[in-house]
Amino acid sequence: MCYSKLLGDYASFNFNTMAAVSLLGDSDKGEDCESSDTLRSSAILPWDRFSSWCHCVCIVTFDLELGQAIEVIYPGHVKLSEQEKSNICYLAFPDSNSGCMGDTQFHVRIRQAPGHRGLLLEHRLYNQKCPPYLQADPGHYCGYVYFRQSVVLISRFPFVNLFTEVCALIAPEYFENGEPSIEAACHDIDQWPAPVPGELVNLPLLGTVIQAYIPSQNNKVGVSSPTSPLKVNTSLTPTIIPSVHEINIFRCFYPILSHIHMLWELVLTAEPIVVMASSPSICSEMVQALVSMIHPLSFCADYRPFFTIHDSEFKEYTTKSHAPPPVILGVTNPFFAKTLQHWPHIIRNLKLWVRGKQEVEVVDMILRIRHKLEQSESEDVPLNKSTRQQLKLRMDDIICTLPEDLKTGVQTKRPFEVQTALLRRHLLELTQSFMIPLERYMASLMPLQKNISPYKAAPTPRPFNPDDFIATLGTSGPQLTSGTKGDWVGLYRRFFRSANFSGWFNTRYREVSQKLQILQLEALSDAVSICHKDEHTKISHLS
Repeated sequence: MCYSKLLGDYASFNFNTMAAVSLLGDSDKGEDCESSDTLRSSAILPWDRFSSWCHCVCIVTFDLELGQAIEVIYPGHVKLSEQEKSNICYLAFPDSNSGCMGDTQFHVRIRQAPGHRGLLLEHRLYNQKCPPYLQADPGHYCGYVYFRQSVVLISRFPFVNLFTEVCALIAPEYFENGEPSIEAACHDIDQWPAPVPGELVNLPLLGTVIQAYIPSQNNKVGVSSPTSPLKVNTSLTPTIIPSVHEINIFRCFYPILSHIHMLWELVLTAEPIVVMASSPSICSEMVQALVSMIHPLSFCADYRPFFTIHDSEFKEYTTKSHAPPPVILGVTNPFFAKTLQHWPHIIRNLKLWVRGKQEVEVVDMILRIRHKLEQSESEDVPLNKSTRQQLKLRMDDIICTLPEDLKTGVQTKRPFEVQTALLRRHLLELTQSFMIPLERYMASLMPLQKNISPYKAAPTPRPFNPDDFIATLGTSGPQLTSGTKGDWVGLYRRFFRSANFSGWFNTRYREVSQKLQILQLEALSDAVSICHKDEHTKISHLS
């Protein structure tokens, strides 16, 4: 009796659950996974591997009469909407007032036009195993620009370091040899192995080899590359990319290092921030540094490393009819100083520190954090020595100090690379201290194992209750893992209203639900096996 009932349930089990089990179990399939990879590789068509890494390469030129125009899109079969073409054209050239002389590199982020194809299968497989903050975005493209006569590489991946190096190899060849070099580069990329998280890959390109490690979600937090290099079957010495995505954040934050925790709070709660700089390379690097402050938590609001008045979202982001949206903008046009003066958080007059012959050029920066300062809301505060002493966080805000080893490094002029590693570790520990109570509370929402029955539908996680979570902070709050003191409750409540919380919670809820479905399927399978044995025993007795 129970056998037929369970068998019917087993056969009609939600197909999506089976798909989820299949996707989640890929890493444990061993030889089956390898055979499927072999099968997939035998069916690879021309440009499939190129599309796994890049969407296209655009050559953008400037005509005195026509303005910016895309001269070449390669491969030729790639289609871009008119809106995407327009955005690429204007983002490919710095503003005329930026004073960029010579070759300049920076990166941009472009919203994909509606109705176009989303992520490829390779991108979806990659997203299952990569860290959340490195996922391919179905709604945006990343653009990597080499400005002279602009070469723009469009990709789904936020691999800033890797594709900046790729552009640095492709663009000079194009300027010297023309379109054949672009075609040769794209054919080389079409020979690259698939971007698989956890793999160390050799990427041949125009007579050189780039060696890079693709981070995996299984990596130890804070470790972005393996210790041993990959052997190259060639006489060429590979160009090793230590990290495909991590930039020198200490160089970006050095002028405002004493306010690093203030910026961390603003990014964590997805507050609107505008970065005003003298060049797109500076503002794009600063925006990238801000977004990376909360890793391994993914920044789920919008951000634009370089933004112009011609962008298709210009009106959406600059209107004064409603509060500024949760976005981080990098701009260079002085027009934004007036247009975005109603924004609450502005970093401007930004120049990165440059290390020369044992000397460091000190450059003032202006930072306005309206609701954080005991100053007039309309007053800009230059962060020099005199005003630094006047800036005080309100008593209800999080207050913490920089680690001593980081302070010592500033005094001894320790290399920026070492200081970046120390600063990144400090921010990582701060983010983990904030997220551990949330992860612990989320785990408590899981139903007990005894509540999973083959005779009932799969249980669902209990709803997230902010007040219940706040009540747990007294005994399991961030103070257990961090020496930071302040109004953690107020910070959590601001975080709950942000896109970063929505993105984190939706991801965790989906993972928990899939885990419960897997457990339900296992219980159902076990029950079917038991009933099958019982039926077989009865038949044996009857015979």
